Amino acid sequence: MLLLPNSPEFVFAFLGASYLGAIMTAANPFFTAAEIGKQAKGSKSKLIITQSSYYEKVKEITEELPEVKIMTVDSPPDGCLWFGDLIKADEREVPRVDIDPEDVVALPYSSGTTGLPKGVMLTHKSLVTSVAQQVDGENPNLYYGHEDVILCVLPLFHIYSLNSVLLCGLRAGSTILIMPKFEIGLLLQLAEKYGVTVAPIVPPIVLAIAKSPELEKYDLSSIRIIKSGGAPLGKELEDTVRAKFPKAVLGQGYGMTEAGPVLTMGLAFAKDPFPMKPGACGTVVRNAEMKIVDTETGSSLPRNTPGEICIRGDQIMKGYLNNPEATAATIDKDGWLHTGDIGFIDDDDEMFIVDRLKELIKYKGFQVAPAELEALLLTHPVISDAAVVPMKDEQAGEVPVAFVVKLKNSEASEDEIKQFISKQVVFYKRINRVFFIDAIPKSPSGKILRKELRAKLAAAFPTSN
Repeated sequence: MLLLPNSPEFVFAFLGASYLGAIMTAANPFFTAAEIGKQAKGSKSKLIITQSSYYEKVKEITEELPEVKIMTVDSPPDGCLWFGDLIKADEREVPRVDIDPEDVVALPYSSGTTGLPKGVMLTHKSLVTSVAQQVDGENPNLYYGHEDVILCVLPLFHIYSLNSVLLCGLRAGSTILIMPKFEIGLLLQLAEKYGVTVAPIVPPIVLAIAKSPELEKYDLSSIRIIKSGGAPLGKELEDTVRAKFPKAVLGQGYGMTEAGPVLTMGLAFAKDPFPMKPGACGTVVRNAEMKIVDTETGSSLPRNTPGEICIRGDQIMKGYLNNPEATAATIDKDGWLHTGDIGFIDDDDEMFIVDRLKELIKYKGFQVAPAELEALLLTHPVISDAAVVPMKDEQAGEVPVAFVVKLKNSEASEDEIKQFISKQVVFYKRINRVFFIDAIPKSPSGKILRKELRAKLAAAFPTSN
């Protein structure tokens, strides 16, 4: 398990593990000890590579899982291994390992279309196929070259950055500028200093750049590509960025961890660029099949008709770790991966996302699983039932809000419940608002009717719809 911010050590550790045939799972260093512990236990991690500043948090895990070893990339506390010893080792002494293309190499965690976070088994074949779909060939979707400097500010523990920034950049022989965290002033400064040419970012960073009063101070004319992903980018924001960067090509891609992760990408980034329509997120990647199906009947739909997006190809996941039921619910018997996203393909083969079937909340591109927060809310002594849904937010895209049913004759304030959750989760999973309600609307089978709750939000806060 890698529990690291963006750093050269993250790259060396992942590539080294891959070369040895080991599996890498990565977690957000800001996760709580409980969140890290769940992933370490679920993935059966044997080694956690982290910074000494996170040691106390990780140490709690080894008390429950004594077989787990801790390694730090900086000065190791007592009892820890040191990453520097690996760096000093002789690579020629490493035995050659036979790796099958179907062997799992990366195990990112995702909530998929519903439920709790699950280990997504991406194989060597998955990642090689996905990278080739993006940057290989005479006119690749992502035209990266030796002379390019690619910004790596998105977290490498997220599959978008690991795949489309790091692996695609290495494959193309580009320079990769690693930033441990996002700071708008430092980003602009480094982009000018090192002549960044490709900026893969997410909508909240797009917004921060577009609104920054410091933007005019820097010469960012080297940037030729601004690629947004992780969440939809609105037309108004697209127009603002195009006005600020008239020489750069702006476009979107669409991905999902389980899909390996890229499903569509604009030819705006190609060697022979083709302009994308506003709001479009590109065309299906090469050597993959895509179809749009009716959510009720499963029948394929014609162009310009919204339905669930499905994709098939060697890049998709092998399945969810130790969860055949969730795997079968996501990948059907014919090998089609059902995304839970609603979209349509127009007459020019361009994809437009219009809605989401899945319950997932996207906070600045990070996944928030309602089921995880609901389970925590139900451990509060005065809460008898709870449901979590997304609420629109200009800065974050979406934030989680909770509808809560209290036990009769019990008292609990909104702040108390928000604090109860915030102590147990990483910052982006914190509950933004709490609404007290008499009963959570549910179907006869007991499924939460989230549409009804979203409708209540929309009525109370029209701008949040």
